[in-house]
Amino acid sequence: MQNLSENKPATGYAWYALALLMVVYILNFLDRTIIYILFPLIKTEMSFSDTQLALLGTTSFVIFYTLLGIPFGRIADKGSRTKIIAIGVAIWSLFSGLTAYADSFWTLFGCRVMVGVGEATLGPAAISLLSDYFSPAKRATVTSIYSMGIAIGAGFAALLGGQLSQYGWRTAFMIVGFPGIIFAALVFFLREPTRQTQAVKIEENYSSTDWKKLLSNKTFILLCFGYALLGLATNNLSIWGATFYSRLHKFELTTIGFWGGMLTLAAGIPATLLGGVIADWFRKKSNGGRMLYGSILSLVSVPFWLLLIYTDNVYLILLANFVLLFAALGWLGAAAADATEIAGVNLRGLAIAIYFFSVNIAAYLIGSNLIGYLSDKFGAATNPAMMRYALLVCPVACLLSAICLFAGSKTRQD
Repeated sequence: MQNLSENKPATGYAWYALALLMVVYILNFLDRTIIYILFPLIKTEMSFSDTQLALLGTTSFVIFYTLLGIPFGRIADKGSRTKIIAIGVAIWSLFSGLTAYADSFWTLFGCRVMVGVGEATLGPAAISLLSDYFSPAKRATVTSIYSMGIAIGAGFAALLGGQLSQYGWRTAFMIVGFPGIIFAALVFFLREPTRQTQAVKIEENYSSTDWKKLLSNKTFILLCFGYALLGLATNNLSIWGATFYSRLHKFELTTIGFWGGMLTLAAGIPATLLGGVIADWFRKKSNGGRMLYGSILSLVSVPFWLLLIYTDNVYLILLANFVLLFAALGWLGAAAADATEIAGVNLRGLAIAIYFFSVNIAAYLIGSNLIGYLSDKFGAATNPAMMRYALLVCPVACLLSAICLFAGSKTRQD
């Protein structure tokens, strides 16, 4: 007999909560990624190397963002989710604004670390809240709407960062950072919904045997490696794109911001909403269909990365950006769905934690720093064309990703 609560209509307050949390998610990505378009200005004023820029833009953020995700998820399971999100929003907004007053590498680094600490509170608690505000029949749609915050936030970061760059990078951080505290107050007073009971009890205390089950599963390992490599490439489009266009093509930051923002919105929103639908269509064809879909996205990205790196034609640059931005968000739903299916009910949380950890480490810790290091090594600051060779890391990563995900699609039997 079907549970009547499966299709229970959502209240107006639930939709308000969804709208507010999506705005908070937009702020999350706005504060996280606006630094990338401001790299050229920060480099000029502070005389930082590309390696230092990579450390500021990604390493500082990912240190605690990755490590604190799991414990904050456990706190969200036991305490007030609205309060932990509100505190997190206040922390990251405050330190994003305070970045404007940094006067050295280490003060900038410290501010970015605290942005990562604050933002680590959002994901687990927000998804948990939305699961209780809406019935199970609506959760996929609700999650897709919430996830649009990624594309909108990254798009606004490019648009606002480009426009505000003419007033200086410090002004940009003040304007986008401090106002977030207002939304922290709104979330603080958001009603905490009653937690819905689970039909299946999930084991919360993991043992070494549980870890071994996942880490000895060939399909799961290929999934983590495949999407970690794809994430490495797609994230570095945002991280190093503005520096590449400014340095090599001499585009103004306002121009880069406008087109970067518009393309992110135009490609990212449909990719977020439709990516899961397309992946599920592939899944109907075979158990490994979603990984095959991810493999196709990775393979298609290779020639467009090469086009973006080597062409001087503005229209081809815009085309390559559009395709790569779609690919950057089109796989997120497919990857998470496969991770939970492969792991089974009792190990879903652990599987998602390992998957997110591998993607974040590859994208924000390994990839960005490797490109920054190679850029410095090749002398890209004085010879901008050499940055093309540093960015070849991205199409190579996409090719390796395609191989891993295709292999994983063939091993998927369950």
